[in-house]
Amino acid sequence: MTKKLYDYVVGEDMNLPVLIKAADVRLTKMDKEYIAFTFQDKSGQMDAKFWGASKEDIEAFQVGKVVLLIGQRDVYKNTPQIKITSLKLVENARVEHFMERAPMDVLEIEEEMNVALCWIEDAIMARIVRYIYQKYKQVFYEYPAAKRHHHALVGGLSYHTLSMLRLAKSVSEQYPEINLSLLAAGVVLHDIGKVVELSGSVGTDYTLEGNLIGHIVIMSDEITKACIELNIDDKKESVLLLKHIVLSHHGKLEYGSPVVPKILEAEVLHHLDMLDATLNMMTNALDKTEAGQYSDKIYGLDNRMFYKPK
Repeated sequence: MTKKLYDYVVGEDMNLPVLIKAADVRLTKMDKEYIAFTFQDKSGQMDAKFWGASKEDIEAFQVGKVVLLIGQRDVYKNTPQIKITSLKLVENARVEHFMERAPMDVLEIEEEMNVALCWIEDAIMARIVRYIYQKYKQVFYEYPAAKRHHHALVGGLSYHTLSMLRLAKSVSEQYPEINLSLLAAGVVLHDIGKVVELSGSVGTDYTLEGNLIGHIVIMSDEITKACIELNIDDKKESVLLLKHIVLSHHGKLEYGSPVVPKILEAEVLHHLDMLDATLNMMTNALDKTEAGQYSDKIYGLDNRMFYKPK
């Protein structure tokens, strides 16, 4: 059985096929080109530098290609890395064999999503949410929720959304003053704009629209478009509340939200989003950590390392 990226320990020689997730051409201080790679298989992602890359190397080793990687597992500043000895293209490799996937079947996620959509009792919100959900349904179940950090896998976007819906249901039962209809509507829509912001699951990167506008504003615009198509007055309170909960879900202006949460459900959604993303990053790191040891640094959590109890 072929070993995967995270089956190798530090210092061990590596010989395995991997998918090129990212391949950024950069310059050294001496103006020599090198490739900053991110390799991927079903065990996760790992970075590597390919020093002295030729023009032929840069043309050959593109995002989405599968290569035979020979090198050594290394670590740099508590972050896993690979020392590359050689790379060779693998012809006719099936990319999907190297992709991480959400831990639930798509049909199971969709079934739970359909139940959660029924929690949206406000008629205007329900029409808007269902319209946008149907518009992007196919890619919603394929896309990752992020380029790199949390739920960065095939189907990660829908799995992250479902996880937040489960949390929303539980929190609303503990705090009945929460309007579950509004909260659920916000959860469903809050990240769907990422199907426009990101390029897809293979070689995930930011699109031009993603870089210049971002998924938060993209979704606010989508709500306006839905209102036009459905002949709904976008000045109605239901629409404004829905836009607000989407626009404020990053919680702070410096985190990318145009406004901060100003209603109860918006504040709750922000914390549920942070909780689910944080736990996903932590559990992914701890899954690759031996008991009694510290995890690798987690960039999305201020480069902290977490101890895994024995």
